[in-house]
Amino acid sequence: MSYPFEYGNETIWDAGYHSGKLYASLAPGAARFLDVPSGLTATPQGGCAVDREMFQVFVERLYGLYAATSNEVMRELAHGLLVTSLVLLDRTGGTIELRPEDAAPLGDAKSALSRSMAS
Repeated sequence: MSYPFEYGNETIWDAGYHSGKLYASLAPGAARFLDVPSGLTATPQGGCAVDREMFQVFVERLYGLYAATSNEVMRELAHGLLVTSLVLLDRTGGTIELRPEDAAPLGDAKSALSRSMAS
């Protein structure tokens, strides 16, 4: 059983049910914390639709939190959600600007995770 993430008519992540459901639960919680919408909407088929414009704002704010803190717990909590979100944003054709010191490590993490995220 899967939990697909759709952008328009395209499946950008055909997540396993549990990993997709967990991400779909974590992202709105983080979005509430950041005081922005997540850009994810549950679909009647049991997955999520992605609104790229809202999702991009969410990812920008999540990255802003990640980049602004030196608190290791906060950075680690945000890291997994951020990397997954960066993969999804990339698959919608969206992008955010990363600080030079974050570009390579987050880019490497995104590339590694992307290989595990079937589309």
